[in-house]
Amino acid sequence: MPRLSRLYCTAPNSRSCGRRSSSSSSSSSSSSTTPSTSPPSSCWTPNAAFAAATERVCAGTLRPEDAHHLFDELLRQANPVPERSLNNFLAALARAPSSAALRDGPALAVALFNRVRGEEAGLQVAAPSVCTYSILMECCRRARRPYLGFAFFGRILRTGLRADGFVANNLLKCLRDAKRTDEAVDVLLYRMPELGSVPDALSCSLVLKILCESSRTQRALDLLQKVRKSGAARSLNVVAYNTVIYGFCKEGEVSKACDLLHEMMQQEVVPDVVTYSSIIDALCKTGAMDKVELFLRQMVDNGVRPNKVTYTSMIHGYSTLGRWNEATNMLSEMTSRGLTPNIVTWNTFMASLCKHGRTKDATQIFDSMVANGHIPDIFSYSILLHGYATEGEVSKACDLFHEMRQQGIVPDVVTYTSIIDALCKAGSVDKAESFIRQMVDNGVRPNNMTYNCMINRYSSLGLWEEAVQIFKGMTNQGVIPDIVTHNSLMVCLCKNGRSKEAEEIVHEMIESGRLSRDNCTDEAIVLFQKLGAMDEKFSITVFNTMVSAMYKARRTEEANELFAAISSNGLIPNASTYGVMILNLLKEGSLEEADHMFSSMEKSGCAPTSVLLNDIIRMLLEKGEIVKAGNYLSKVDGKSISLDASTILLMMSLFSLEGKYGDQVKLLPARYQFYGGVSHS
Repeated sequence: MPRLSRLYCTAPNSRSCGRRSSSSSSSSSSSSTTPSTSPPSSCWTPNAAFAAATERVCAGTLRPEDAHHLFDELLRQANPVPERSLNNFLAALARAPSSAALRDGPALAVALFNRVRGEEAGLQVAAPSVCTYSILMECCRRARRPYLGFAFFGRILRTGLRADGFVANNLLKCLRDAKRTDEAVDVLLYRMPELGSVPDALSCSLVLKILCESSRTQRALDLLQKVRKSGAARSLNVVAYNTVIYGFCKEGEVSKACDLLHEMMQQEVVPDVVTYSSIIDALCKTGAMDKVELFLRQMVDNGVRPNKVTYTSMIHGYSTLGRWNEATNMLSEMTSRGLTPNIVTWNTFMASLCKHGRTKDATQIFDSMVANGHIPDIFSYSILLHGYATEGEVSKACDLFHEMRQQGIVPDVVTYTSIIDALCKAGSVDKAESFIRQMVDNGVRPNNMTYNCMINRYSSLGLWEEAVQIFKGMTNQGVIPDIVTHNSLMVCLCKNGRSKEAEEIVHEMIESGRLSRDNCTDEAIVLFQKLGAMDEKFSITVFNTMVSAMYKARRTEEANELFAAISSNGLIPNASTYGVMILNLLKEGSLEEADHMFSSMEKSGCAPTSVLLNDIIRMLLEKGEIVKAGNYLSKVDGKSISLDASTILLMMSLFSLEGKYGDQVKLLPARYQFYGGVSHS
């Protein structure tokens, strides 16, 4: 394993993280117009000056110029600044929230440190301690420069200071922010003991969280069990177990979360409300309310009281299944226990009611929420607006929209789309268009759903010209039409005898490849077939796209039939056509058919491209078809067709002395048999 001093040896640079590194002269000039952080020089003391500056950092009134002026005074005085004074100041900067006076405290801390460690500082500042470097590592992380944190860690190693648990935990946080998950695990298991620092509950929980956040919860469980078996079980507290349990719940592995709950209880780690709430929430999302009730009883029996999160999850679970009585009972039980439902709880209940067509009940919940002193947010209004729109309650939707505006809540695209949808369904398209203009004027960009409401309504009224106009406005605004848009518009045009316009729109959609990019292969095939029934004449590009789409949807027979129909449509297959067929036949395992297709390609006068031949060779090699791959390798002339890097690397890997097919290298053409003498080492 590499030594730590090799891993983290880059020296930090003030220009990478700081605002500026001012000289005494520039700071002096600014001090004439900037309030000083300290008394005049005659009675200036470092401790008092740093204490005053630290207070100003906490109050959010210290500016970078003030800090640099403080350090100008520091560099002119005779006695070294005590370490604690400097550390307290740097720690305050590390945690300073962004303000009008100081936008980036952590970056300023690193810049100031680089000043006092420079040649200009002399002996005015005591040598940095482990605590100082730990604070600076935290500054780098908070300044979103975790790699500079590694450099400060390297300084600790080079100066011979002993890293403690705080340093180790800051190193782990830097690794987390730098997305270096495996190194974080390595530091916890091997490097911390090497540094003489025993992993504690915080460091273990931190690494477990890093793994779970990167969707590697099983790896986190393996690590947890490894730490437990190593005798460091004291490092695993309820937070560590909760982290992994939550990770499994988030990934949908509820059974593994339940198993870990039983294991932690066997290890005499007492589950808390977070433990139970995580599992209950995951079970509610799967609709397993019977199991939820068992866990709730177990939770209460073990003396753990449900909290707002627990009740909110259960209300959502019951209401999603339409079990309104149980959901209402949960809400009543929640309030009877002195827990006031928050806005999330109310919104969750309202959303489920509206989803099941019970907007009237949702309105009562909304009114009850207001009566209990809760202020509805934009989600509350959007939920109810969508419910009214779905049930055709246009006047109520409009009234609620205006009420929302009066309450100072700015509508977003979801809110506008809900009211536009309600108006369109009621036939008030003119008013709906005025809302679109209003939302654009207010800086809210309409999305696909917004425009689809209008296009669907105009289509149902047979107003094809207006539908096309909305479609053009949609594309002019940079909103890319989706399959719903195209399908609605095409149906409208075809019903009104405008087949030519329909063909042009869908033709453009298929040729652009948008359907394939949007994972709408089946819809693309349906539209293609509709146009075929209208005797639309397609280009060879469209045929190539659709053959590929049919193979992607595993509709192999239809793809082959479509290929066979190309000539009957007066078209000639080109190199791309043959390439699509050959590669898909190889994917399907139809090697002989792929060979016949390649022969047909050559006979038709279509020369294979270098890209196609490399693709064929790699696919055959990966399937272990060495002889067939050799046949295609013999077609590589090194001029118009040559092997690309990925093919060469694959051959080196497969036919090297240690390779999977090293003993079959003689089956290749003679000029490629030299790969058999290559060694990985």
